[in-house]
Amino acid sequence: MPDYDVLCIGNAIVDIIAQCDEAFLNDNGIIKGAMNLIDATRAELLYQRMGPAIEASGGSAGNTAAGVASLGGRAAFFGKVSNDQLGRLYAHDIRAHGVAFDTRPLDSLPPTARSMIFVTPDGERSMNTYLGACVELGPEDVEADKASGARVTYFEGYLWDPPRAKEAIRQTARLAHAAGREVAMTLSDSFCVDRYRDEFLDLMRSGTVDIVFANSHEIKSLYQTASFDAALAALRKDCRLAAVTRSEKGSVIVRGDETVQIEATAIAELVDTTGAGDLYAAGFLHGYTQGRDLKTCGDLGSLAAGLVIQQVGPRPRQNLRLEAEQAGLL
Repeated sequence: MPDYDVLCIGNAIVDIIAQCDEAFLNDNGIIKGAMNLIDATRAELLYQRMGPAIEASGGSAGNTAAGVASLGGRAAFFGKVSNDQLGRLYAHDIRAHGVAFDTRPLDSLPPTARSMIFVTPDGERSMNTYLGACVELGPEDVEADKASGARVTYFEGYLWDPPRAKEAIRQTARLAHAAGREVAMTLSDSFCVDRYRDEFLDLMRSGTVDIVFANSHEIKSLYQTASFDAALAALRKDCRLAAVTRSEKGSVIVRGDETVQIEATAIAELVDTTGAGDLYAAGFLHGYTQGRDLKTCGDLGSLAAGLVIQQVGPRPRQNLRLEAEQAGLL
């Protein structure tokens, strides 16, 4: 038996979430709906200008790990924090969700990463991320037992920004494949895809990555086309299995010639889209590692995403396993 269902690798980031209007984004030069990388000076400036905020542990793959654990799966996480107040907050939160997190923290600068997230009235989130300690994640942080012992290793495309993290991911993928496991990635953000298009395609085509998660904007960016259907057709050829989310249109899963359409979960109110893709991946991967069919995997992803966008913050507050049981999915 594997020790873990899903090992997630990502940027360990504390989210600082505040609501704002469209004018605030314009006045501060923030690209709406994107993840904007910023330095320490701009991080301090935006923090001073933002309104009342909620601090919560986030980071894309960390959110996915928390979602898997909430569904009753066995989850582990690799990510780098510093031995400071935010780092201790992050470690406490992810462990409290039931995720195995043993990456050694930094004892010096840079400080733990933080992302100032501005949520506009339409629920869209615009992220401004100072990577801090995240850039120090490297091959020495790879725990071989977890890399070999997880059914699926899942990493975020955002990790292609800090250079040494690439080495850590490639090392983990080698260990996973040598043990007969699978490797998944999320494309993370269309701007991230623009930065690393060729490398992402190579990861898929070389077989380093078996499973891809993306949204419709990201796959169109990946293949530089305005046509969703053309992008999906290309993606189908380049990877073994892919799940593509389409907001209120649900999602589509492709594997070889197989296509599975998934409906979006009906919601009462859209509050904050932060974490939607992360929780979709959590639901899907939990179903997948339990041997469920692709339709059930997609429905679990849709349920988890639908629940998280009706709250502020990217980590599930409900017991996702209980919600999935009540929906007849587990």
